[in-house]
Amino acid sequence: MRRILANGTLVTPDGLRRGDLALEGEKIVALAAHVEPEPGDEVEDVSGCWVFPGFIDAHTHLQCWTGMDWTADSFETGTRAAACGGTTCIVDYATADRGVTMDEALAEWHERAASGAGCTANYGFHMAIAEWGEDSPAQMRRMREAGVSSFKTYLAYDHLRLSDAETLRCLEVVRDLDAVLCVHCENGDVVNELQRRVLAEGITGPEGHPLSRPAEAEADAVSRLLYLARIAGARVNVVHLSTELGLAAVRAARARGQGGIYVETCPQYLTLDDTRYLECGDDGFAGAKYVMSPPLRKPSDVRALRGAVLAGEVDSIATDHCSFNLHGQKDRGIGDFTKIPNGGPGIEHRPAVMATTFEGQLGPEELCRLLAEGPARTFGLWPERGRLAVGAAADVCVWDPSARWTISAATQHQAVDYTPWEGFKAHGRAHLVYVGGELVARDGEPTGATPGRYVAR
Repeated sequence: MRRILANGTLVTPDGLRRGDLALEGEKIVALAAHVEPEPGDEVEDVSGCWVFPGFIDAHTHLQCWTGMDWTADSFETGTRAAACGGTTCIVDYATADRGVTMDEALAEWHERAASGAGCTANYGFHMAIAEWGEDSPAQMRRMREAGVSSFKTYLAYDHLRLSDAETLRCLEVVRDLDAVLCVHCENGDVVNELQRRVLAEGITGPEGHPLSRPAEAEADAVSRLLYLARIAGARVNVVHLSTELGLAAVRAARARGQGGIYVETCPQYLTLDDTRYLECGDDGFAGAKYVMSPPLRKPSDVRALRGAVLAGEVDSIATDHCSFNLHGQKDRGIGDFTKIPNGGPGIEHRPAVMATTFEGQLGPEELCRLLAEGPARTFGLWPERGRLAVGAAADVCVWDPSARWTISAATQHQAVDYTPWEGFKAHGRAHLVYVGGELVARDGEPTGATPGRYVAR
């Protein structure tokens, strides 16, 4: 039996075209002006809709212990929420903590993803490296053989970060494996010192968080990373870019002729600013909802990053979804902002927030590049995913641009008690979402199907 999506606007690598798309099994089997139904075929009229390849969120933290607490979303709830918003594949960060091998970490993340009632969206893994040893290159080679084509290191967080020399060695292995290194770019020494100073000044609430992580700390780390990558000749992905100063460091490296630089930013840095830390409510602690690293920035940073998106300087928009409940988790940091679990939710609402924010500025082709094609190309999912083509995976999002709805924690599927976009008036919604050819969500509600599986890259 084929599933035929008829009369839609197909968003293909060759441009927009009006026509039909046919799915059979786990593959796209036809793409034409008209696909004639056969007995037993299931036909959905998607007139007025954009038909996208399934969206890809290449930066998530599901079912993850962060050193303070477990994230609120499991692989079961997180992938279900992702699919309801139109995302059919995530790439989650498995982490080899200190004293843990990458092989052990990968096995642990596979076990976590297999727990519960199953995954709705497909999933792959990056491998985050928290310490460097003589065996690290061999471990990385084994990860590459297991379908992990990207790694992550940190330039902040004492329990996670590598030294510059270790980062250089890691970059050289990444180069030799034709992999990509994702890097959290903040100067950890500066952050540690400023946290100490801010607390010493008696600033203990959420407003202390952005004061201790200035834009300069990000820009310094971005610049350092890119020079190290130039020495090594390696490809790097600057994750969750949040500042105009960090963007300037990327532009400077590109102007020097340096290639292999990918830039990711997130919806929160394109729509929200640091005034959110002063939100009232919840005994003056509502600003904790936005304690994430890097923090929300100045309105001028938001404008600069939006401009970079419109200029094509950003390769992908991901969420850095790392959800913690305000009540019972984040509120443990009352009296000391450094004890607030870092992270925020977004896996469900990324496509709608971006389509609405850039309405009239980015068309479906540009949205497809940022939400599907860009991450697919960067992280080894292309050409099976990230495009509509015969032979590609039957992961599809049928998007209704005329839908009007309001984002609310009361109706979301993320297993967390708030959303940063409460009350956001969204223009457009995922109408039908298919994973491996199975319908997993309709108009923002799950069907109950859980066909999600591990995707080797």
